[in-house]
Amino acid sequence: MKTKSFIVGIAGGTGSGKTTIAAGIAAAIGAERATLIDADSYYADLSHLPLEVRHCENFDHPNGLNFALLAQHLRNLKSGKPVNRHVYDFSTHTCLGETVLLKPAPVIIVEGMLIFVPHELCGFFDLKIYLDEDADVRLLRRMQRDIAERGRTMESVTRQYLEQVRPMHEQFVEPTKAHTDIVIGPGQDKKHVIERLTARIVKETTRGPISEH
Repeated sequence: MKTKSFIVGIAGGTGSGKTTIAAGIAAAIGAERATLIDADSYYADLSHLPLEVRHCENFDHPNGLNFALLAQHLRNLKSGKPVNRHVYDFSTHTCLGETVLLKPAPVIIVEGMLIFVPHELCGFFDLKIYLDEDADVRLLRRMQRDIAERGRTMESVTRQYLEQVRPMHEQFVEPTKAHTDIVIGPGQDKKHVIERLTARIVKETTRGPISEH
């Protein structure tokens, strides 16, 4: 018998630990019962623009993401239909030809900075979680990630943070904290946070151990 999906949203500023927490919860629940969606994979394809123009785009503004496609994918998953998510290349700001199959599951976890901002997404979430980390910690984490994983330089990361990331956080991301169900404060142990949030989701969805059917 098909079970209605319980959709969890995990938001917060850049470098707040969204990916780590979401992946930890998904692993604790189990691959057969949880599907994890990274909203960053839904950035708009900019292959029609010259590379130097792409680098100047504001990727921290809600308009930079294809939320309509993400909303459609959530509708399909809720109705029991698998979807193919494109693979996004952050170094070139383009969608690659390959895709990743996302399967329907009792628990769907969506993580991303801006997922609580657009109206077409907010109605999907049964549980909204906000990770509230200190700004200096978030900046250091973003710098490490962008240099190591996305081919950026320290200068470009710093410029982007000052010109785009911080003002967009203050305008769009931070205000969503007031409308969430759970706020995780700064400096908390990630293992403890994952255990606590997993227990909450298990309670909401199964009223018993997540592995039972």
